[in-house]
Amino acid sequence: MRILITGANGLLGQHILSLIAPHTPCEWIATGRGPCRFPCEGNIRYASLDITDTAAVAALWQHYQPDAVIHAAAMTHVDACEQQKALCWQINVEGTYHLLQAARSTNSFFLLLSTDFIFNGESGPYAEDDLPDPVNYYGLSKLCAEQLVRASDLPWAIARTVLVYGHVAGREKSNIVYWIVQQLQQGKSIRMVNDQWRTPTWAADLAIGCWQIVSQQAKGVFHLAGPDMLTPYDMAREIAHAWHLPTELIEATDSQNFQQPARRPARTGLLIHKASQLVYYKPHAFAESLKMLQKQWTQA
Repeated sequence: MRILITGANGLLGQHILSLIAPHTPCEWIATGRGPCRFPCEGNIRYASLDITDTAAVAALWQHYQPDAVIHAAAMTHVDACEQQKALCWQINVEGTYHLLQAARSTNSFFLLLSTDFIFNGESGPYAEDDLPDPVNYYGLSKLCAEQLVRASDLPWAIARTVLVYGHVAGREKSNIVYWIVQQLQQGKSIRMVNDQWRTPTWAADLAIGCWQIVSQQAKGVFHLAGPDMLTPYDMAREIAHAWHLPTELIEATDSQNFQQPARRPARTGLLIHKASQLVYYKPHAFAESLKMLQKQWTQA
């Protein structure tokens, strides 16, 4: 099987290509904007791709003709999406449309990565069949991408996830865990909200869940998230405990004290019973994943 992955330079993409791809009999076509940011070896090839360029997408498809797609590329910075709506739509919606159109020529299995932010946060955690109602433009764009996938005549799946964290060498700045550790190690106080709830997701678990869906050609919507419902304040305290750092530097605050362009849903989180039963998705507890992250950083 030949699998194409978009967003290969991102956190999830690099976890799939380092943890999953080398141990499969598949050929992997990794795509991203700009040059490759990781070693391409063995059964992995890299091709630069702008998913907003319909001609480039069609040409790449004609060349590789993938059997399956993991579409992980997206504009995910929530405030940037609110401030640059045209660009957000171009990447998250039109980019998905271009990929779907190309995939029709090969009838490729299509897995779209989506988000808990398609929900309004009034009654989380959410199941796969709960009604979406996004409160920001990022969530709206991902919901529209979902609708395109559902309306396609392809075999498809949607994997929604939440607040993904993990370790990729050289990408520490985009890692919430690393940022909290760094601030506390430097003796800096941090303010973390305690009125928003999420089910944070370790990128390694998410990578395995995506592979389980693609390898089984499991169709439909699946929630792939962590098992623990936590606030950012809870997360920061767990991180401090794991690294033996002072919790008194962590101040609880509420979201009203932060001025952000995009509104955040208060209580999302995703229920993972369906994925656990149908694709054997078994994510690690937040505290357990932190221990594994420590080992990765020590060995890096």
